[in-house]
Amino acid sequence: MKYRQLHRLLGLILLLPFVAWATTAIFFLVRPGYTEAYAALELATSSLPDAVQVPTDPDWRELRFVSSPLGEHLLVRTASGWQHLDGRTSAPFPPPDAAGVRQLLESAIAANPDRYGQLITVDGLTAQTSTGVEISVFWDNLSASQTGRDTRLINKIYDIHYLQWTGHAGFDRVFGVAGLILLLVLTWTGATLAFRGKLPWRPAISNTSETTA
Repeated sequence: MKYRQLHRLLGLILLLPFVAWATTAIFFLVRPGYTEAYAALELATSSLPDAVQVPTDPDWRELRFVSSPLGEHLLVRTASGWQHLDGRTSAPFPPPDAAGVRQLLESAIAANPDRYGQLITVDGLTAQTSTGVEISVFWDNLSASQTGRDTRLINKIYDIHYLQWTGHAGFDRVFGVAGLILLLVLTWTGATLAFRGKLPWRPAISNTSETTA
């Protein structure tokens, strides 16, 4: 196959990935809606008075002592991760029921009603709001994250940009590497066509059809 034909074929094969890369790259440069889509959701907690005595343990690398509508919380980080203890007894603080999760989240989402609206359902430590936002509570360190329709859309655009089109990591990795290899070959054939016969280190490429014509 001649260079020109190979270059044209590769251009057609890579047309869709090129369009996807370019449009998603523009989106990432402009980044519309990022602030709301990835906004932190702060749970309603407050620090306790300085006079409170906090137990210590040599295995603790970090600790936080806060209060919430559910009580007093002692959050400690060890080599194996975070632990959630009852601030009054230092015993493990069990996760709350649905009513407790509602109590913990309602004051948090009240700070941005346009984003969250009202809590609709609570299933374990996950809640759904009337605006389509899903909220996950991480009890070990008493934090939360939110994912809305805009967050899911931006995540999908990210997948398109990085050729994660099927959701299967192994196949998408092979697909991405193959795309990059084809891009290199496309660049090489384009450079060959552009500079053939002009580079001192490369002989001119003969084209019988052009010579005959």
